[in-house]
Amino acid sequence: MNRMWIALGAFVIIGMLGVSPAAAQGKAGKPAKQAATAAGPVNLNTASQAQLETLPGIGAAAAKRIIEYRDKNGGFKKAEELMNVKGIGEKSFLKLKPLIVVSSPAAEKAPAR
Repeated sequence: MNRMWIALGAFVIIGMLGVSPAAAQGKAGKPAKQAATAAGPVNLNTASQAQLETLPGIGAAAAKRIIEYRDKNGGFKKAEELMNVKGIGEKSFLKLKPLIVVSSPAAEKAPAR
């Protein structure tokens, strides 16, 4: 009975600290990708493969396909064109939409006035 109270107390303390039991035991999960929102949205027309890979659900292969699509079609005119890339459907696009922008490379390099 005492063990039950000790275990319950441990869960309450862990819950108050905001630490998951797995983390408390040293069982760290998969490291999270750096969020694209930390540095601002990712521009589909200028982003490198590494920058594209910071987006959730975009790995090396998908990033390559995005760059290939961009090169083949002269860049993205609107964000919705991302759904034309193999492997990126509406569901994936809706997750990515707040994290991406589409602007021309010239617009980014233009001096501020």
